[in-house]
Amino acid sequence: MEPLYQQTHKQVHEIQSHMGRLETADKQSLHLVENEIQASIDQIFSHLERLEILSSKEPPNKRQNAKLRVDQLKYDVQHLQTALRNFQHRRYAREQQERQREELLSRTFTTNVSQALGVDPRVRGSSLALRRGPWSFIHSGGV
Repeated sequence: MEPLYQQTHKQVHEIQSHMGRLETADKQSLHLVENEIQASIDQIFSHLERLEILSSKEPPNKRQNAKLRVDQLKYDVQHLQTALRNFQHRRYAREQQERQREELLSRTFTTNVSQALGVDPRVRGSSLALRRGPWSFIHSGGV
């Protein structure tokens, strides 16, 4: 059990140092770094399954300590998994914002005066009479 524990413990520390690479990686290599980290995390989870079995087979006087050590590793790896997911979520949100920003910057806006004023073009002519007022027919020679 001890050699597998030491190997797994070492891998956890390596992943912790690789997490820093996520912040500095360029866009092309970012997915590769994420995939490497995820593959390492998956491998550690399989090691942890094996370690749980081995810890239950330890002598009674060492069993509790062995299980605690495995549980601590499991806890650390779960935190690494969560940190990776949080990073990915922030990256996805940032990429979505960039796409939306680019879409807005590339969009051409036009104005339609009558629509901008909230006037239906079908009643445009009658709206002029309304603007003149109800007594405009007197000045125009009407009735």
